[in-house]
Amino acid sequence: MNSFYIPDIKGTSIELNADESRHCIKVLRLTKGDYVQLLNGKGSIYNAVIQEPDPKRCLLGIMGEEKYQNSRDFRLTIAIAPTKNNERFEWFLEKSTEIGIDRIIPMVCQHSERKDIKSDRLEKILISAMKQSLQGFLPELASLTSFKALVNTTFEGVKLIAHCEPGEKNLLKNSVPPGKNILVLIGPEGDFDPSEIKLAIDKGFIPVSLGESRLRTETAGIVACHTFCMINQI
Repeated sequence: MNSFYIPDIKGTSIELNADESRHCIKVLRLTKGDYVQLLNGKGSIYNAVIQEPDPKRCLLGIMGEEKYQNSRDFRLTIAIAPTKNNERFEWFLEKSTEIGIDRIIPMVCQHSERKDIKSDRLEKILISAMKQSLQGFLPELASLTSFKALVNTTFEGVKLIAHCEPGEKNLLKNSVPPGKNILVLIGPEGDFDPSEIKLAIDKGFIPVSLGESRLRTETAGIVACHTFCMINQI
C-alpha cells in the first residue's frame, strides 16, 4: 500500500500537500476509492481512502489509526561529519532511517571537507526513507554543529567516540548497554584530530572501535546504527 507523510493528522478527513497530491494522482495514478497509509512520523499509521483525487489538493478520508509497535523510551543519536561527496552522506541518511535511528547531528570537525548542508533536501530524503520502510518515527535532523560545541553539550546517556587512532578501545558492540540512550561520534574521511579525541575523552566520551577495517564515514555510521539495533533487538 502506498504511504504518504503528514505530520499533523486530525479529524476524519485531511488534504495532502501539493507535492504529495501530485505524486499520488499524477505519478502513482491513484484514484477515488483507493486506499493509502498516512505516516505522521510520531509513531502512528493511519488508514485512509481517497475521496477527491485532485492533483493539487487530494482529499483523504481517515478510516483508523494504528500505533507503531516498536516504540521505545531510549534513543540513538549519531553525530557524523558530512562527507565531501553529498551522495554518500545522503545514502547514510536513507539507510540509517530504514534501519532505525532517532537523531542525526551533522558535525563539523577539524578535518571536515564539507562544512555546509542542504537541510531541506536532507529532510526530504529522511521522509522518503521513512515512508519506504514504514518506520513509525521520522528521525530528527539537527542543525550543523561544531565538534567543540557538541562535546560540550549535556547528554543524558552513554557517550561514545569511534576513531581510528591507536590505543585501548573496546568494540562498539561491547560498549553499548541495551535500553540506554546512546550518542556516537563518527568523524570525517581524515578521522578526528588527536586533539579532538582528547577533548571528547576529557568530556566523558568513551573511545570505541568499529572493527579492524578502516571504514568510510557513511559506512561507519551504518555499522554504529545496526549495532545499536541488534543489541536492542529492534
